[in-house]
Amino acid sequence: MFLIGLTGSIGMGKTLTASLFEDEGVPRYDADAAVHALYEKNGAAVEPIGALCPEAIVDGSVDRAILGQVVLKDAEKLKQLEAIVHPLAGASQMHFLEAEVQKQTPFVLLDIPLLFETGGEGFVDCTVVVSAPADIQKARVLARPGMSEERFNDILAKQVPDAEKRQRADFIVDSSISVEDARRQVRDIMSQLQGRTGQAYEARKARYQARAKGQ
Repeated sequence: MFLIGLTGSIGMGKTLTASLFEDEGVPRYDADAAVHALYEKNGAAVEPIGALCPEAIVDGSVDRAILGQVVLKDAEKLKQLEAIVHPLAGASQMHFLEAEVQKQTPFVLLDIPLLFETGGEGFVDCTVVVSAPADIQKARVLARPGMSEERFNDILAKQVPDAEKRQRADFIVDSSISVEDARRQVRDIMSQLQGRTGQAYEARKARYQARAKGQ
């Protein structure tokens, strides 16, 4: 099974690009959706996050907006939050991958916003970065409800710069032209990947689990 790691900074069009890979028959693991599930009522992250940041718990679930406001201004709490969420999200990811292994799926997409920030590129077989010019990125993000330029800059400060992501990527999808142009780029990537085989899955899984344990 060949693992494609998809990433991109905020407002770059990563979610749309992920859907284009799905259109090509590539199953997708959505890291954001997995975290949402952890934050929902009775989710595995609710109790430990409540101990860290009680004000972020509303009606038994994690209010992401409140939590984001707290941790964006507090580096230590952000580090503690990551220590809670990353292992739980990692377990969810491994469950997804084990199911795809059983199906003998040839390609899987890991849609992970912080792929480079968390060192996840070492777990995948190739990386795809979604990118667009800075002015387009900014316009997209500021058009979102509740977004401010200050918050946008705070988020960017915690992400690997787009220029560095592009340098480290195996493939780049430019999302600035049109959906159909991005689709053409995704199809070209899949054409280039045909026939490739991934790293030995069990060895990769062992390395991932060791990293999760801090070994």
